[in-house]
Amino acid sequence: MRVIGVMSGTSYDAIDVAAADLRLEGDAVVLRPLGALQVSYADDMRSRIAGALPPAQTTIAEVCRLDTELGRLFADAARRGVDELCGGRADLVVSHGQTVYHWVDLGGEVRGTLQLGQPAWIAERTGLPVVSDLRSRDVARGGQGAPLVSMFDVLLLGGSARRGALNLGGIANLTVVAPGADPLAYDIGPANALVDAAMRQLVGSTYDEGGAHAARGTVHAGLLASLLDEPYYDRAAPKSTGKETFHWGYLAERLAKHGGIPAADVVTTVSELTAQVVAVELRLHNLAEVFVSGGGVRNPWLMRRLRELAGAGCVVSDIAELGVGADDKEAYAFALLGFLTVHGLAGTVATCTGAAGPAVLGSITPGASPLRLPSPAENPPTRLLIDA
Repeated sequence: MRVIGVMSGTSYDAIDVAAADLRLEGDAVVLRPLGALQVSYADDMRSRIAGALPPAQTTIAEVCRLDTELGRLFADAARRGVDELCGGRADLVVSHGQTVYHWVDLGGEVRGTLQLGQPAWIAERTGLPVVSDLRSRDVARGGQGAPLVSMFDVLLLGGSARRGALNLGGIANLTVVAPGADPLAYDIGPANALVDAAMRQLVGSTYDEGGAHAARGTVHAGLLASLLDEPYYDRAAPKSTGKETFHWGYLAERLAKHGGIPAADVVTTVSELTAQVVAVELRLHNLAEVFVSGGGVRNPWLMRRLRELAGAGCVVSDIAELGVGADDKEAYAFALLGFLTVHGLAGTVATCTGAAGPAVLGSITPGASPLRLPSPAENPPTRLLIDA
């Protein structure tokens, strides 16, 4: 089955598209990558998404407009995926959409989650059935609804070593797979969220390209201590967070306590925060190797600090070594989740999201033809093989 995965993460800089040929083979699901592409958001759309995210205030009218306009953008991106990556023929589109709110109460329980990007536009533009709204079913089952890439990670990383998959997007999330133990996954805290916020507000750029500003500045000890004094880091996993917590207002409140700090020093300090909170978790789980994906992979300063802080016993590598690109992994992961959905298979690992049990994820929007799903699979796969 040829599946197009379409998603936009917490950095909301682009729509990621990945195409895969997926099949069930014994106890394995085999994924053959067909290629990937990115469709950048225009500056105006990035600004409008930012304007809809907490703590900003928005209106139902703007939410409706964004749902429609993001749906059209996702539809065009999916159409490009079909034409440019699949030679004009595909069977299914899986759309994560754009998260605009992840409702976590004071006790850490997730009450709801909202992703925009109306799937009807995708179905209309491509003529293909669309799996969307993948997080809500896990939330309804008592889970965090995140990180959903944990299913991809668990199937890919199983083996005889203690291994992890780390994604450094707006938020850092980690999946831990160890022999003889239940897998675990959770959001660690900010990866690029506070770095990007500092760059936008203090420098006038969208992100710290190549870690240049982090390399230029000096860590401000007082600001770092204030940022590390965050209750979320002490919560037990599984747990999830987002830009509802880690945004410019959060950083500005702490900056105000320390007077004027040069912009480069702020960027260096929040980059060091990411390195420290992530490295603590890598050491906690005594990981032998961790495979990194997301935009943070392209920040040499951050990757160097991660390797230094993780220690000699943990090998930190790019996820590309396993056959999928660092920028493409999440889109491939959602392609896998939609593939599992149409085969009647659960897309969650209960110990990774904290749900009462695994769940078949998402809602299905029919395409141009009558909806015909594959026969339900008898047994869930236990391995993911990348057929490069």
